[in-house]
Amino acid sequence: MIELLDILTVLGVVLLLVVLRAIRREHIRVEHSVSWLAAAAALIVLSRSGTLLEEAARRVGADEPALILLMLILIVFLGVFYRFSRIVSELKDMNITLTQRVAILEFLLKEKNGQA
Repeated sequence: MIELLDILTVLGVVLLLVVLRAIRREHIRVEHSVSWLAAAAALIVLSRSGTLLEEAARRVGADEPALILLMLILIVFLGVFYRFSRIVSELKDMNITLTQRVAILEFLLKEKNGQA
């Protein structure tokens, strides 16, 4: 169990560094990075809190505290993916609306110039 928790800590640190590097290089917007930074911080903190995980595993009835952490990671990352799916869907709808407005403006401009 200790090795798995150590691996999860390293993964949390790697995720944190990747997100910070993406922010620095402007590959990701700051407002979109908050979810990933929170997920990385939660991963690091939970993987280092052995007694908290053991207590949670005891209450749930799981044999391994690492399973509780993996379940929490799954829940957190599903939440992050859902949030970004909503953002992408909203951007797609806005893109369609913008494309339609540009097409209408081009039509009106051609009609005004007598090209329609």
